[in-house]
This record gives sequence, structure tokens and C-alpha cells, in this order.
Amino acid sequence: MPGENLTREEARQRAGIVRAQSYDVELDLTVGAETFRSRTTMRFSATPGSATFVDLIAPRVETVRLNGTELEAAAVFDGARISLEGLAQDNELVVVADCAYMNTGEGLHRFVDPVDDEVYLYSQFEVADSRRVFAVFEQPDLKAEFRFDVTAPAHWQVFSCMPVASVETVGPRDGGDARRWRFDPTPRLSSYVTAVVAGPYEGRTGELTSADGRTVPLGVYCRRSLLPHLEAEAVMDATRAGFTFYEREFDLPFPFPKYDQIFVPEFNAGAMENVGAVTFTEAYVFRSKVPEATVERRVVTVLHELAHMWFGDLVTMRWWNDLWLNESFAEFASTLATAEATEWTGAWTTFASLEKSWAYRQDQLPTTHPIVAAINDLEDVEVNFDGITYAKGASVLRQLVAYVGREEFLGGVRAYFRKHAYGSTELRDLLVELEATSGRDLGVWSQEWLETAGVATLRPVLEVDADGVITAARLEQTAPTAHPHLRSHRLALGAYDLQDGRLHRTRRIELDVAGAVTELPDLVGTRRPDLLLVNDDDLAYAKIRLDPASLTTALDRLNAFEDSLPRALVAAALWDMTRDGESPARSYVDLLLSTLLPGDPGSRPDSTVLLVLLRQLRTTVDLYVAPAARAEVSARSAEALLELLRTAEPGSDTQLQFVRALAAAARDGQPLDTVAGLLAGTTSLPGLDVDTDLRWVLLTSLVAAGRMGEAEIAAEQAADNTANGARAATAARAAMPTAEAKQAVWDRVVERGDLPNAMAASAIAGFTRVADPELLRGFVEPYFASLTRVWADRTNEMAQQIVTGLYPLELADADLLDRTDAWLEEHPDAAPALRRLVLENRDGVARALRAQERDV
Repeated sequence: MPGENLTREEARQRAGIVRAQSYDVELDLTVGAETFRSRTTMRFSATPGSATFVDLIAPRVETVRLNGTELEAAAVFDGARISLEGLAQDNELVVVADCAYMNTGEGLHRFVDPVDDEVYLYSQFEVADSRRVFAVFEQPDLKAEFRFDVTAPAHWQVFSCMPVASVETVGPRDGGDARRWRFDPTPRLSSYVTAVVAGPYEGRTGELTSADGRTVPLGVYCRRSLLPHLEAEAVMDATRAGFTFYEREFDLPFPFPKYDQIFVPEFNAGAMENVGAVTFTEAYVFRSKVPEATVERRVVTVLHELAHMWFGDLVTMRWWNDLWLNESFAEFASTLATAEATEWTGAWTTFASLEKSWAYRQDQLPTTHPIVAAINDLEDVEVNFDGITYAKGASVLRQLVAYVGREEFLGGVRAYFRKHAYGSTELRDLLVELEATSGRDLGVWSQEWLETAGVATLRPVLEVDADGVITAARLEQTAPTAHPHLRSHRLALGAYDLQDGRLHRTRRIELDVAGAVTELPDLVGTRRPDLLLVNDDDLAYAKIRLDPASLTTALDRLNAFEDSLPRALVAAALWDMTRDGESPARSYVDLLLSTLLPGDPGSRPDSTVLLVLLRQLRTTVDLYVAPAARAEVSARSAEALLELLRTAEPGSDTQLQFVRALAAAARDGQPLDTVAGLLAGTTSLPGLDVDTDLRWVLLTSLVAAGRMGEAEIAAEQAADNTANGARAATAARAAMPTAEAKQAVWDRVVERGDLPNAMAASAIAGFTRVADPELLRGFVEPYFASLTRVWADRTNEMAQQIVTGLYPLELADADLLDRTDAWLEEHPDAAPALRRLVLENRDGVARALRAQERDV
């Protein structure tokens, strides 16, 4: 739509003309199932005589009144913007519109619960979708005071950022009785962190005492039909731990009057930091047993969003190029809080295995970008919620803490909060405070780490005499040609020796590394350790390699580490070597099946590390193993997973993860027979409860293998008549190994586009689940033919789903690479964000081909 893609320059110009003061937003949610009535009264100052525009995406605008003068809506509204001319010093704009409910997880999303036909609504405004609900200056630096007034069915709950000021009955409407909720005004906020959530949500309430003595009300809510599964106390326990931690470390009480957390249906992300009304994906409401990794991730997510109340909501970026700072800080702070304030003390191992590996993958793509990215418009930022913005930024912040000192870092953050509360900032505003508390000039650090892209590799080189004494030692740093940045690192070297069958750290050296070569004099004259670990404790952001002797120890005794973090770092290095085509894929499969996945029987497995390793096994077998060997390796992997499942501790997290992995890997034979037996109840494993969600996992495995079909899916869905059941059934149907089933998905998702976001995601997941990738061959040409149309016609969220999700990476051959190159050559003027996604798809194929060649 013309004007929908706001540019940075337009935002800069508008901020130079106007200053937003307040919004009175009145919403009537009782007028129908397609639209709702929105009335916005905006007050703002402006340069007298100037012209600007207000953002609004709505099917119909009824009234536009500027300073008491009625404007012709058709003349000033183009579908995305309302043009205003002849502004006064002080202005009042009234806009009355019919706005559309969405089913894409953007704007005001509407969902009908199949269990009881109740309607649930929630807003999702980041990046720029508050304009789908009310007229607004849609940019983060034009903060204002918001007053929300919502009319809704009488039996609903309504939530917003602030406490309810009053609730009154407003008489019967078409759908029954209605009530009107008025909320207290907010402090100055960016529009994207405001919220409206409405529906018959139910939950639990509590409270905590803030550092300043205030009682802060807490609430945890979900759909009525999910209430039996809502672990509200666990969520509030994590919240209280986070409050105590952040208020102490930030030396600033929680800046808002209440804190609700609402689990909402069909949510696109993990959560959203709306002030005082945080929304979460319902995947965190566990109706069945989930891996401990998922439970830990819920805690980290709760603490991530809570950190945003200070960093992002209280103090907000001026423009989206500093999105990374919001997200990276929240990611760093939440991991720190999880490790130090909750039972999940191994959170940094989780961070290294999950988040940091995401950053390394993203940073090796041809589309990687500096942490401080060039964000020219809204489309740029929509595709920038990536591993650089979140995980690399958080990794670099952790290194900055090691560089300046923890107390110095937090001291700068405290000063930053105090100086810029309720304002908008740029990166330099934070660096000024950090320089003041640390005494370090961070200009070079910022240029080196925040303004350049790519990841370097650190490799130790040792010379050893006949007695095993190190005579020379250095650390070599290399970087890719495209991003040849040899940065400075603050890191640790760990010397590990085998003692009583365990790898103990016998020495730790912390040092600064810079340039292509850094000498290591502290190692000279010492006995070579059994394993030398570069970047011990994971302080630095760099890929690492092992010297030959350390590599031998790692391959033989990887499970001998006393602690989980060094084991995870060494495993990550071995995975990097596989992805980079330095080591054969089948060697990594053998290591996984013989050493990494069985783990150390003497210690509790790390759930997230296991989850990541199982994903790596699937990727390696499906993409990196040479095609001629893939069938044999796939069958062998499934047999090994079956054996691991049989020997797993009854009722354990590893047992659950292994049964899920077996279901994903089983194609035929005894592994698939076991899956069928578990579903039918003719096979059982001690401690394994085949609950509702696990039944869907097993059934989908059998459907994908051709053993079961529509009759079994329909029967399972009838027994699980829920939103989860509907999505699982959609994925199972899409996984049927027939051209007809795949075509049906294509027609619904690409041609008709009538599925809600969550259903479309499930259909796409099933579509690409194939034992024989040739099933996808016939969709290569339709995929490329659809790209520009999809990008033009769909919302950004739905377009990204299709462009990334339906790319037939499973084929991963030279023909797909050539066809992708041809599209890129034929469409040089395609939207930059679209080209970026296609380039990233292409890189997945190119990397797979290099790994396959090495495996041969």
C-alpha cells in the first residue's frame, strides 16, 4: 500500500515538525466479527503552517477533524496515511474509523477458541502495527501519553498498560450486554509498547513489594480452556526473582504501576514487552510434558520481557537501527538473571548452545550486517529480528562487561536509566555513561564490534618438545574475505587435564587478543595440557578451533568435563567444523551417536544442549551427509536413537527428547514399528507417558512415513478438539507423502492465503517434512514464480513465513542452487528485504553442497 513502508528520513522529518502530547483511544469491540470502531483524539504541537501525516491502516475512515474543521476523509486518507496541512502551534486531531481485525498476529488479532467458541483478542504493535488499531505517529521517538477506553462484551476481561480506572455497564449490544473499561493514562511511551488484550481470559493474581515500598499487582492469564494447564505460580515466582534482581542491579524501582502477563493464541513470537501487559506465546502453557529446555526457556523469556520494562519501555531507541540494543540488553540481562537468581544456574551454557550458535550461523550468511544495522525503512527492520540483533549483540555485551568490569557496566546502565527515563536515545547516549563509569574510551570498541560484520576464528598453535613441554605458543586469528575484521577480544584460555577419568581445569589465563597473531608467553615452559580450550567461560564472540592434541582428547573424552559449559563449547567447535566443510558429516554423526547424545551417565544431562545436538543430528543427516550415503546413515541414526531411547532413564527429560527425535527420524523398520507400538499402546517404555501432544508427534511420524492417513488424523482431531489439535492435524495432513497433499497445502497457503498465521505455520512445517525430497521438486518453479506477488500482497509476517518456510531446502542440490541464482539475477530490483531472505535461503543450499562434497 502506498505510504505503508515508513522510511527513516520521513520519520526524521516528521520528528522535526511535530511533538506528540497525548492520545485518547476509544475502541468498541462489540460491532462485529470483521471490524471494530476506533476513535482517536490526538493532541500534538507542530511548526505553525507546516504539513505532515498521521499513520492509520483501516478499511474505512468516517471522520477526520483537525482543530475543529472537518476534512474530507477520501481526500486526505490513502489507506495508510492521513495527510495534514496548515498545522497550528497546538493541534487536536479526531479520527473515527472502522479498523480490521487481523488473523496474522499483527495489529489486533482475533481468535475463536474451538473448545467453547469464545473470542479472544490481543494486540501486537511491534514494529509498526499500532496504526492498525488507532491513528498515530507510528515511530518510536514520538512518545506520548495514552488513555485507552474499551467497550467489550460484559463477560470479558480487558487489559492495557495501566490499571483500570473504572468499569461501567453501557447497555445491551447486538451480541449481548457490554461494559466499558477506562484505563489510567500512561506515562510517555512509544506507541509500539502499548497494548489492548480482551476476551474471557482467566488466571491468577498476586503481588510483590517493589524496592520503593509500593505493592505491585501481578496477574497471569490465559484462555479459559487452557486454565487447568496454566502454571501461574511458577511464572510469578520467576517474575518476583526478576524484580528483585533487576531493581537491585539497576538501582531503580520498577517504573510502572502493575504487571500482567497474558498467554495469547496464535502469537508469532515468544513474547512482547508491552508496558504492564506482556503477551506470551501459548506454547509456554504446557498441556503435556515438555523438555526441561522449554521450561528453562520460559523462565528466560519471562525475565527477558521484564528487563524490557527498563531497557526499551522506560528508555526507548530513537529509531530502529538501535533495535539491537533493546533486544541484546534484554537477552544479556535475562540470561544473567536466570543464572544468578533462579534454579537454572547453567543458563550461560544454554546461551552458548542455543543463542550464540544462532548468532554464529547468522553472522556467516552473505546477508549478515553490523550489530548497529542500516535500517532505512520498516521493511528493513521487519527482517532484522535475527541472530545478530539478539544473540550476537548479547554476546558482545557480555564481552563488554568483561572488558570494562561488571560494576562499571552496571553503573553506566544505572546512570543511563536515570538520565533518559521516559525518553528516546541513541547508542552514543549509553556509551557516554559507560565511558564515565569505566574510564575507557569506547569509540574504538564500538567501531570494531558494533559497526562491522562477520565472525573471526581463533586457533591455538603450540610447539612442544619431546618431553611434552610447550616451547612456543600463539593464538592465530583469521576472518572471512567478505568481512576481514581481526577484532580485539577479552577471553580466557583453559588448560584441562585428565585426572581420575575426568577433565579438570588446572589453569586459567585471561588475556586480551588482537590482530592476526597473539603470543601466549604464559604457556611457554609449561607441560602441554590434555586439552587447551580457547575462549573458556565463553567471554568472547568468535569461532574456535582445537590444536591437534586437544582435538584428539575431545573426540575421545568429550564427556569427561566436570562442567557443562566447556563441553558445550568444544561440541560447538566440532559442529562448526562440520558446517564449514572442514570435517566429514559422517564423522560428526558418529560422534553424536557414540559420545555426545549418550552423554555422561554420571551427570545430569543439560536439556538445552541435548535439544541442540538432536537438531544438529537431523540437519547433518538430511543436508550434510553425501546423498549416496544418506539412506544408510539415516537408517543407522534411527536405530541408534531407538537404542538410546530404550536405555534412557525412565521418566527422564532425555527419554522424552529421544522419543521425539526417534519419531522425527523413523522411516521404516524397527524404529517405525516402535513409534507405531507406542501410539497404539502395544509397546510401552517405563516412565513414558504418551500424552496428548506426544500422540500427535507419533501420529505425524507414521503419516509422513505413509503408514497412517486421513482416517487416523480425523479420529485424533476429534479426540483433541482444541486449537492445538487443529494445528497438529493441519501439520499431519501436510506431511502426507503424496503430491496431492502437498498441492493442497500450496493452494491454501500460497494461492488462497486464507489460513491464520499459526495454521499456516503448521501447514508449512508439514509440507517440508518429507522422507523423499523429490516430493518437493514440482514446487520449485511455483515457489519462485510466487515470490514477488506474495511479498506485495501479504503482510510482512505472512510473506516471511512463505518465503523462508516453503523454500525447498530439503532438495539441497546444484539444480536448486542454479534456480535460486537465476531468480536473483532476474529480479535485481526486488524489495531488498525479499532479496535478503532469498539470499539466505541460497546460502543454506551452498553450505549443504560444500559439506556434502567434504563428506564424499
